[in-house]
Amino acid sequence: MAISKTSKQSTKKTETKESKTSLKESITKRIKKHKKAQTPLDSETLESHQTTHESSLETAPATNEDRWTKTFIGLGVAILLGIIAAFLAKFYLQASFKVSALLGIIILLVTLWTNKALPLGVVSLLPIILFPSFGILDTKSAAENYAHPIIFLFLGGFMLATATEKIGLHRVIAKKFLGIFPKTPKGVIQALGFASVVLGTALSNSTVAILLLPIALSITEDYFLKLRFLLAVAFGASISGITTPIGSPPNLIFLGFLENLGIEGISFTTWIFMMAPLTILMLYTMVWLLSFNTKDHALEVNMFDDVQVSFAHKRLLCLIIALLVLLFINSPIKPFYNGLGLNENIILLAFGLLMFVPKIGFLDWDDSKSIPYELIFLFGAGFCIATAFSQSELGGAFEGFFAQFSGLPFIIFLFLACVSAIIATGFLSTTALIAILLPIVYTATQSFLVGKEPTITMLAITICASFSFMIPISTPPNAIVFAKGNIKAWDMVRFGFVLSVVGIIAVTLFAYIYWRWFLSS
Repeated sequence: MAISKTSKQSTKKTETKESKTSLKESITKRIKKHKKAQTPLDSETLESHQTTHESSLETAPATNEDRWTKTFIGLGVAILLGIIAAFLAKFYLQASFKVSALLGIIILLVTLWTNKALPLGVVSLLPIILFPSFGILDTKSAAENYAHPIIFLFLGGFMLATATEKIGLHRVIAKKFLGIFPKTPKGVIQALGFASVVLGTALSNSTVAILLLPIALSITEDYFLKLRFLLAVAFGASISGITTPIGSPPNLIFLGFLENLGIEGISFTTWIFMMAPLTILMLYTMVWLLSFNTKDHALEVNMFDDVQVSFAHKRLLCLIIALLVLLFINSPIKPFYNGLGLNENIILLAFGLLMFVPKIGFLDWDDSKSIPYELIFLFGAGFCIATAFSQSELGGAFEGFFAQFSGLPFIIFLFLACVSAIIATGFLSTTALIAILLPIVYTATQSFLVGKEPTITMLAITICASFSFMIPISTPPNAIVFAKGNIKAWDMVRFGFVLSVVGIIAVTLFAYIYWRWFLSS
């Protein structure tokens, strides 16, 4: 025991000496670098670097140990829940081994996505390993979902988003709208809301929230007003996410699922015409709600006085307008016009890749590192789960439950589906929820929903997933604003509840009247 203690002490001393030696080397390199750059490096800087380095050496083992503990517990809980779900399906629901294994794997994935024991991208790649291992899908059928055509549409959109952020086009758009509307609290809320919708025509809702968040934070220090400006960004980004197919990941999951089923999809232009009235209604409701009782609060807005429109801004804006025009021309307007017949996924990807062309675009390959590839893997996992559902007929296990609602009028069934979707977003991310829910709803409702009703139901659920405004983790914009805006959860709940109720009623009515007429004509 004495020998082991002595060896441990000597090892610690050796590690300390090595760390100090590496510290001296790093400081020496930094001094040489600053001398070359002819910038003085004062003693305070040296001290701060030494303190930071030493503190990181002390905290690193503890941090790694905490991380290991969290991962170990999270994995253990996920595996345990997965096994319990599989056994319940096998012995209680009398399901086959294939169906039981699929249900257990889905519970495992959902738990890991929720407790974040492993990175999002890592968990999203697990179906490629687990589904073939348990005979649910073969390796080729599982892996090809990660190269689904819809994924490349999303990839092209994120390339455009990266270019927008790099050159600051979002600041120009925000300045334009802040100049149009009155410089009052209500005017700023209107400006942030409309800027969200404009940016949302070409960018995803999470990107819109990231781009507008710094703007909302810098307008005022008054918490009463700052809260409303931040919520305008979160709610406005979620509302903008329904405007186009690329505005939100659930939209793409829905369209990809229709494509897998061989059901006629919804073109880019048709989607905009279907969603534009709902977007305007929700935006108006949001502005009214957030601007209530703000008249007595003074506000001075001059943060964008130094923002100038450059040639790069104009060039990117022209490219985005050209993209929207091409998508509009390409979309069929039946029975009057059949469109160009080009694949919209290819169009988006082509414009995204155009961002890397010198003299035309704005990106180099290093900029591509900011693209959220973990979300692309999450899309692949969603499509993989949907394929597994359809092949294993797991949705049939829920047919008896959904049959209880077969006697209800379709509008009541739509309403209940919308309410359920918003409640479920409190426990699952919107993307994972839609990926799991759509195959179940489609398969389990085949016995009593007819014509376009299954498609309309799935569309209503998809849109309602974006209208979960209450809970901080329910949508990406909510999570982004809550994490970086330092707002209270109760403030988000009390404003979000009202807007969510309006959203449920609006989606139910639009789906039953307007969308059904639009898709049937």
